Amino acid sequence: MLVNEAFARGAYEAGVKVVSSYPGTPSTEVTVALAGYRDVHTEWAPNEKCGVEVAIGASVGGVRSLSTMKHVGLNVAADPFFTAAYTGVTGGAVILVADDNGCHSSQNEQDSRYYGKSAGVPVLEPADAAECKDFMKKAYDLSEKYDTIILMRSNTRISHSRGVVELGEREEKEIIPYVKDIQKRVAMPAMARKLHVAQEIRMKQIEEDSNATDFNRVEMNDTKIGVITSGICYQYVKEALPEASVLKMGMINPLPKKLIEDFAAKVENLYVIEEGDPFFEEQIRAMGIQLAGGKEMFTIQGEYSANMIKEAFGLPVPAGAVIEDAPGRPPLLCAGCPHRGLFHVLNKLKKTVMGDIGCYTLSALPPTSSIDSCLCMGASITMAHGFEMATGNCTDVVAVLGDSTFFHSGITGLVNMYYNGSKGTVIILDNRITGMTGHQQNPASGKNAMGEEAPAIDIKTLCQAIGIKNVVEVDPLDIKAVEKAVKEETAREELSVIITKRPCVMIVKQTEPPFEIGEDCRNCRQCMKIGCPAIEYRDGKPFIIKDSCTGCGLCSQVCSFDVIKACRKEAK
Repeated sequence: MLVNEAFARGAYEAGVKVVSSYPGTPSTEVTVALAGYRDVHTEWAPNEKCGVEVAIGASVGGVRSLSTMKHVGLNVAADPFFTAAYTGVTGGAVILVADDNGCHSSQNEQDSRYYGKSAGVPVLEPADAAECKDFMKKAYDLSEKYDTIILMRSNTRISHSRGVVELGEREEKEIIPYVKDIQKRVAMPAMARKLHVAQEIRMKQIEEDSNATDFNRVEMNDTKIGVITSGICYQYVKEALPEASVLKMGMINPLPKKLIEDFAAKVENLYVIEEGDPFFEEQIRAMGIQLAGGKEMFTIQGEYSANMIKEAFGLPVPAGAVIEDAPGRPPLLCAGCPHRGLFHVLNKLKKTVMGDIGCYTLSALPPTSSIDSCLCMGASITMAHGFEMATGNCTDVVAVLGDSTFFHSGITGLVNMYYNGSKGTVIILDNRITGMTGHQQNPASGKNAMGEEAPAIDIKTLCQAIGIKNVVEVDPLDIKAVEKAVKEETAREELSVIITKRPCVMIVKQTEPPFEIGEDCRNCRQCMKIGCPAIEYRDGKPFIIKDSCTGCGLCSQVCSFDVIKACRKEAK
């Protein structure tokens, strides 16, 4: 199984009833897989905060629940997460977070282990597919035993690896009857102070019990080298240092102090090997335990590997293990992507573009080079507003974000612009899907997480309901219409919204013939400026790869000499 599928299987076998998540690589496939189990209610929430709140509500209702997200999604969900650490659970509740060491698909490398420590909840970190399924099942028992939410931590290499998983039967759990208890569930200051005390007592008990839990295990070998590690780094350590003794941490918060002290006493040289921040190392040094090595041997940035560990210990690395001069493959928007026309226009008009999180962020790269910023989900709108307030310029700056991002955290930003008198322009890219994470449904797509028909929220009507008078819809592959809309709306002295409407090219069947460049091409290279991967420079002139072309016709619109035409449809 893919590890994310193993996580899902573990939740299913544990009897989970309600799952609410927002897609975020590398966690997305967990919820996708759970949507295939018909006796589990699975939904895509508009954002991670909603997802966690739904999961906590389901727990209060007496069933086992789950919410999954990537590491930056936990920032969005931090508000309910921290308080749920006080109020505890009825049915077991697990929050799965997948970190992204190396920034494979993220804007930072934050270490989610600190969330568990700061909030005061147990954190589990499995190291392979089998453990992911088993840890997930055990997490629900742990949650209900100690009356606490559980943070399950994964990362890109774990979530996207595969391994053998032994399947079990689903254990159906009876709904725990609801009992009103305002002292436990109403986090007003008077109650919260008491709940905090109870939480501290609970965590001390879990710390004591963690010294004997089977989440953590000692593998004694040669005692000259002892390594404390967890997760994917455990796999690297076993490959790089097969003779070393290892304390493999599965419950990574709270740390098992007695177990660590006992292991340290049995080895001559103790090392901590962990990706990310020195989470283990700082706590172990604070215990007064001497380490032979930690972060000074490695790095806080990026990913580790078996070869990195070998090098750090002065061991030979196999020849050819590191490819120094691999050819680059820059990320590009797909051929026929409906976003391409808009960003071509924004580049042409030299607008300052506050961008957002989505496929379209790639438009920051050449040749379109049209996005000026990318901070976090929904920040395009609020940053554009701030830019306008700072400069007094509303005509040269626009905010650009996708439909899913708009529902995630853009609506409140738009309300803020309207309320605070902005005269700027917001462009919402409605491609009818959450594209970047693999085509998950969202509130505008007309289907739910399980593929069933669902209400589709009309973005134009929503914007008008806020009070915005100027809302324009346009086809993003109609270059002239897009340019006209951008010019007119940015020139207004009041807030406006442009909605580009065209489905993602990956979810619609191609019906148009591919295009070709005629022999009378003047080699002006205007078609190369749109950055379409179906167009390459061959034998001194632009050339369209027909097998890649989707027939969108954007290249023909930018051609100055009308030499790009659609191929004739072949007779069947």
